Amino acid sequence: MNAPSPDYGRIIELSPGLRRILAPNPSPMTYHGTNTYLIGEREIAVVDPGPAAPEHLEAILAAVPEGGHVSTILLTHTHIDHTALVPELKRRTGAEVLAFGGAEAGRSPVMARLAAEGALGGGEGQDAGFEPDGVLTEGACLRIDGQEITSLHTPGHTANHLAFAVGDELIVGDLVMGWASSLVSPPDGELSAFLASLERLSRTDWTRLHPGHGAAIEEPRARMAELIAHRRMRHDQIRTALADAPGTAEDLARRLYTDIPPALLPAAARNVLAHLIELHETFEAQPRGPLTAGAIFELS
Repeated sequence: MNAPSPDYGRIIELSPGLRRILAPNPSPMTYHGTNTYLIGEREIAVVDPGPAAPEHLEAILAAVPEGGHVSTILLTHTHIDHTALVPELKRRTGAEVLAFGGAEAGRSPVMARLAAEGALGGGEGQDAGFEPDGVLTEGACLRIDGQEITSLHTPGHTANHLAFAVGDELIVGDLVMGWASSLVSPPDGELSAFLASLERLSRTDWTRLHPGHGAAIEEPRARMAELIAHRRMRHDQIRTALADAPGTAEDLARRLYTDIPPALLPAAARNVLAHLIELHETFEAQPRGPLTAGAIFELS
């Protein structure tokens, strides 16, 4: 659903002062590729530079007019399909790199504790060495080429996830996509935070959402409601499956995700683990022994 045709390197005008360039890194997790957004016409902020593809770098630089410059690089989060091009783009432009923080920034006390215990795994796709030049917190405002950009802390897909409001449009990274639900893989992802971020964003009347992968979302509230309902449905399915028989996250994923390619089952198991941790936190389920990625869970 909501699928653009791959058109790598082409500059797409989305609204005055907001453009998109699709990077050539298609995969089951990135769809057609990573979306890079350009805010401003002469002074430009680049949101999510994307993969370290030379042709993508040249497409970004080609969007800068003579006499213009890239002043700022903004990151929605620190997955490497969004960050890999940052060092070279910074070297070529001298731009300041701004984000919520490094790969572990923003983790809740629960996830920080579980991560410290080292039993959850996770960290898929994280750019572990990424550190921004400056930190953006909730409500930080930037002014680029006459455009006001406001950062919103939207954890869930990752703890350090930001969205960027430009007028009544919102660049939402990997929190909301039209073609799939987001991966929520502990300890970087957290289900309660994911749902809270969706519910919070739903309270604002956004015109459009611009995701990290896929086409713009033209009915933001409806799509976010679908994603919330989907997660709640999955939560109920997991409770029902545990009532039938205890299981690990991987076992439950195989029982519940019967219509996805086998290559996506590991990601499905990480999503199930996020639900199991939430059930554990609400005293509805418990592991047999320590809480680990491979623990057998049963209803409390």
